[in-house]
Amino acid sequence: TRSFTDPSVSMDLLRAVLQPSINEEIRGVFNKYMKFFQTAAINVRDNVGEEVDPEQLIQETCRSCLEQAKLLFSDGKKVVPRLPHEQAGTKRARQMDEELSRRGSPIPKKRKGRPPGQSLSNDRGVSSMAAWKLKVSEPVRRDGPKWDPSRLTETTTFVLGSRANKALGMGGTRGRLYIKHPHLFKYAADPQDKHWLAEQQHMRATGGKMAYLLIEEDIRDLAASEDYRDSVDLRLEELKPFIPPAWMTEKMQKHME
Repeated sequence: TRSFTDPSVSMDLLRAVLQPSINEEIRGVFNKYMKFFQTAAINVRDNVGEEVDPEQLIQETCRSCLEQAKLLFSDGKKVVPRLPHEQAGTKRARQMDEELSRRGSPIPKKRKGRPPGQSLSNDRGVSSMAAWKLKVSEPVRRDGPKWDPSRLTETTTFVLGSRANKALGMGGTRGRLYIKHPHLFKYAADPQDKHWLAEQQHMRATGGKMAYLLIEEDIRDLAASEDYRDSVDLRLEELKPFIPPAWMTEKMQKHME
């Protein structure tokens, strides 16, 4: 038992009181830069392939930012290890500073002004990104009616994520559906599942290519929502739903649980 006169206990109590406000301000900081993370993650997905999950990539990047931010409060004993490309960048910056000092040139100072993302509200298309910012910066809650295992029965129909993207008019940006609607149930097919999907000609046998399965009802609900129902790019005939075998449905139920 520790006394409340213990300095560390007193400070931790204060931290607990202030933590919600601190979290909210940190979230606001990340929202300023979220457009850059989202654009980069989608580009990675387009260049590398569907095995890349943009949502997961963004979450990992945000966590990495927080880890590196700990250096601001380092006591000099515990230092967060830097990534190889960060070490190289730091070394180059140091070499440039030394070179400028030898030449007698003043080291250029950073210009004052709004940080990146501060003026994004004036950018074209940013209004459509607002919903993305909130959803990606918040922890994804995988619960509620959409994640109820009892939804999945022997007659539940599914669609491939790639077809759902096309059906909702996002065919040119793979993975956008998962970023824009992170609370949507999706199941990553394993090799056994992909073998069955290829045998049934629902997808090509392409080795390590990632394949997500989504519930057809969820996609049709999205198509009927205000965001999509009036879109000229809707192509619901692209869905091509199917009923998976019982053993695959059971795996998806466990994934929901």
